[in-house]
Amino acid sequence: MAGTLPIVPLPRQALDPNGRVRHWYENELGWATVPGEPVRLVVGRRFDVLDVPAEAGRAALRHLGPGSPVAAQGDRMRLLVAAGSAEELSGLLDWLEWGALTLDLVALGADTLMDAPPPPRAGSAGARPLPLGRFGSQGAAVWVRPPEPGCEVEASLPTLSAVGGGGGAPDLVRLVDTVATQCHRVRLRRASAQPLAFS
Repeated sequence: MAGTLPIVPLPRQALDPNGRVRHWYENELGWATVPGEPVRLVVGRRFDVLDVPAEAGRAALRHLGPGSPVAAQGDRMRLLVAAGSAEELSGLLDWLEWGALTLDLVALGADTLMDAPPPPRAGSAGARPLPLGRFGSQGAAVWVRPPEPGCEVEASLPTLSAVGGGGGAPDLVRLVDTVATQCHRVRLRRASAQPLAFS
């Protein structure tokens, strides 16, 4: 028994006994949640999500507008994109010639859920994003770039209609190409770090 370390569970999402978290999402942002604890967001109505390794997500941040919300949980980053984008991902990856490769890139769309990160503290505007290195081993979801109440978040989300357009929305094609490239690099790096298996 001596010399063994106790196993400590990862931090969990805090419960919402007063309903403040749920109220913030439903009333301040207009985002649907599902009953129960912890609070979970309904994906596919107001936004879809690209769930990627945190390393790939960091590279994608430059293709997102400053108002585009980004969450992190564990070693994953969740990039919020326009509703309906999840349905387009497979065709978009094929068009970008990434379709033949297995990428660690998951699109969450209609009828899926996402753990709700706690809202930013009152008085701390969304202008102070979480430092990128802080969420690496955490189990609870956190905002890297929180959504801002009172702003129309959907207008800042990457969309296919932004391609070549003059609107302010980020371009989903550039975002997906960047994320796919970074996911592939992460995959290659991990594969090269594995010892070779010889019989």
